[in-house]
Amino acid sequence: MSLPTSLSGQPDFGRSRVVIERVSPELDGGLFPIKAIPGDVVAVEADIFADGHDYLTAVLLYKHTEDADWTEMAMAPLINDRWGASFVVEKQGRYLYTFEAWINHPASWQHEIHLKVADGQRITSELLAGATYLDGMFDRAGGKRADAPAVKAKGKKKVEISEEMPDARVLREMAALFRAGSGAPDGDSYNEAVSVAESDQFTFYANRYPERDHTTRYLHELGVEVDRARAGFSTWYCLFPRSASRQAGQHGTFRDVEALLPRLSGMGFDVLYLPPIHPIGTAHRKGKNNSVICQPGEPGVPYGIGSEEGGHDAIHAELGTVDDFRHLIAIAKNYDMEIAMDLAIQCSPDHPWAKEHPEWFKKRPDGTIQYAENPPKKYQDIYPVYFETADWRNLWEELKRVLLVWGSWGVRIIRVDNPHTKPFVFWEWIIAEVKKEYPDMLFLSEAFTKPKVMQELAKRGFAHSYTYYTWRNTKAELQEYMTELTQGEMRHYFRPNFWPTTHDIDPYSLQSGHEPQFLIRYFMAATLSSNYGIYGPSFELMEHIPFPNKEEYLNSEKYEIRLWDWDKTNKMTYLITLVNRIRRENVALQTTSNLTFCTVSDDAIMAYLKITGDNRLLIVVNTDAYQRRAGMVQVPIWQLGIGHDQPYKVHDLLTEAYYTWQGEQNYVELDPYVLPMHLFRIEV
Repeated sequence: MSLPTSLSGQPDFGRSRVVIERVSPELDGGLFPIKAIPGDVVAVEADIFADGHDYLTAVLLYKHTEDADWTEMAMAPLINDRWGASFVVEKQGRYLYTFEAWINHPASWQHEIHLKVADGQRITSELLAGATYLDGMFDRAGGKRADAPAVKAKGKKKVEISEEMPDARVLREMAALFRAGSGAPDGDSYNEAVSVAESDQFTFYANRYPERDHTTRYLHELGVEVDRARAGFSTWYCLFPRSASRQAGQHGTFRDVEALLPRLSGMGFDVLYLPPIHPIGTAHRKGKNNSVICQPGEPGVPYGIGSEEGGHDAIHAELGTVDDFRHLIAIAKNYDMEIAMDLAIQCSPDHPWAKEHPEWFKKRPDGTIQYAENPPKKYQDIYPVYFETADWRNLWEELKRVLLVWGSWGVRIIRVDNPHTKPFVFWEWIIAEVKKEYPDMLFLSEAFTKPKVMQELAKRGFAHSYTYYTWRNTKAELQEYMTELTQGEMRHYFRPNFWPTTHDIDPYSLQSGHEPQFLIRYFMAATLSSNYGIYGPSFELMEHIPFPNKEEYLNSEKYEIRLWDWDKTNKMTYLITLVNRIRRENVALQTTSNLTFCTVSDDAIMAYLKITGDNRLLIVVNTDAYQRRAGMVQVPIWQLGIGHDQPYKVHDLLTEAYYTWQGEQNYVELDPYVLPMHLFRIEV
C-alpha cells in the first residue's frame, strides 16, 4: 500500500498519532541550512499535535556532523500546539537538528487521576494501569541510581529514597504500592497509592524513563552552517593597491599597502578588501572615465583580467610577486586584519583561457567572442565566461583550482563580483568544495539585483551579502528594510553587509558632498549592521563628484591610478575611528538581528535599541542632514526592566555626556551641523 506523505519513512506508521509541521526555521523544506557563528543560540519551533486529548512529549534532537550521537533537548509547549526549544552551536561546521514526539501515556493517565480523585471517584482499576506504566519505567531504568529528592504526598513522606537506592528499586516499590492499593480500596495502602499517583515523584520518573512507543520523527534533518566569528562581525575597508603609493606618478605595490596597515588598523578595520590584483589585458583596454581610447601609460581596468603574464592565478607584476602578497597577508595578521580578494569571473581578450579554452566563451554569429554588455553599457575589454558551455565541468574545476590556489596563499575571505550572473548551482557547488579544503573561507556576494536572486545566493552558501542599504535613505524606508532583514525569514540565512558607497556606486544621495549626509550614512551602516564596509579613501574624504547623470564617480579609480593624501584626517576619520572602537567594546553592535525600533514623535528622527545580555544601547539618528530636529523618543522601558518612576542614566558614547531620563517619553534634539546622532548606553 502507498503511504500518506506525512508518514513516509515512519516505522509502524499506522500507530503513529503525532503530527509535526510548520517547523521554523526551515529553509525551502530543509533544502538549505540556516547560518550561525559559534556561541549562537538556535531557537526552533514547530506545530506538534495529535488526535484526541492525550498529553504529548516532544524533543529536539541536534548534533554536529562530526558527532556520532544526537543530543536531546525537551521542548516546551508555547501556545496553540506550538512547541519550542533551543540549542547552542559551539563550534564551526555543520549542525543538524530534527524533532521527535510521542503520546505521553503516563502523563495522560496522571491527568485523568487528578480529575477522578477530585470528583471523589475510586481509582482501583486505574492504579493497576499505573502499575503497568511503572513496570515499563522499571525495565528502562537499567539499574541507574536515583538523584531525585524524596517527595511528600498529602503531608506524609511516601516511598523513601536514599542516595544509594537504585531507581529500579524505587520504581519496583511504587508499582507494588499501586497493586496493593488497588486491592484494598478502603485501607491506608490505597490512600498512599493515590497520593503517589498524583505526586511529582511519579511525574519525575515518567519523564526520566519515558514510554516512547510509536514515536513520530520529523521527515527532515535540517542544517545549521556555522561559520567563524568574522562572518557575524566584521569591518571592511576597500582600496586599490595600485593607488597606495605616496608618490605622484608611481604605481602602488603590496609593500605600499603594508605601510598603510597601521593606519587602517588604528581606525578599527579588520578586513582589507582589494579589487582584482591580476595582470590586466591590453586588448581594447579602457582609458580614463571608461573611455574606449586608452592613452599611452594608462593602467587599464583591474576587472579586465588576464594577459601574457597569466590569469586569475597570477599577480600583476607592478604590484609585486606572489611572495610579496603572502607577506602582506602575514603582516596584516599581526594587526588582526585579513586580506579579502575579489573574484571576478571574466577575462580580458588576452587571458590565457581565451586562447586555450575558447569554448568557455559565447561566440557571435561571425565567430568572434561576445564581449560583456549591460545595455547601454559596453565592456569591450572584458569577455564574460559562458556557463552554458558543453565543457562546463572543466570550467568549474578550473575555477575551483583558482580558489584553492588563493587559499594556499593564505586568503580566507573572497568578495565575488556580480555572482547573480552565474548559475546558483555553481555557487552551491564551488563554495562547498572550497570549504572542504579551507573551512574558514568566507564569501561575500556583490549582487545588487532582484530580491529573490540575492536571497537565493545567500541560501546557496554566501556568508555575507551586499544590500539595498545604499538606496534606503528615509526613516520609513530604513525601518521597513531593516524589519525585513531582521524579523522575517531572511534573518536565518541572509547576513547583510552595509556599504554607503562602493567603487562602482556613487549614490545620488551623496553626490552633493554634504558632510552631515556622509556622517549619517556612515553611522547608520555601522550601527544597524554588524558587518559593514566603506570604499576607503574616497569615502573618508567624502569624494562625491559624479559622472554626469550616473551613480558613478567622475575620474573613477577603476580606470586610473589615484594619489591619495593618506595623512589627511577629518571629522569622518574621527567618527569612523570612534565608532569602530565602540563596536568592538559593545557586543550589542556585533549582531544585526537584535534590533527594536522605537517610536519617535518626529518623522525624521530614527531610534533603535540593540540589546545583547546586559549591553543595552539606544541609537538615535537625525536622518534629515539639513535641519535641526527634535522630538520625544518612546523608550520601551518594560523591555529593559526599568520601572515607570525609576530614573536611569543614558551615556552617550560619542560625546561622553550623561543624561538622566525617567519613564518612556524622553526628549532629544539633533543638529546635523554639530552631530546628527546619539549612541547611548543605558545604565541603570
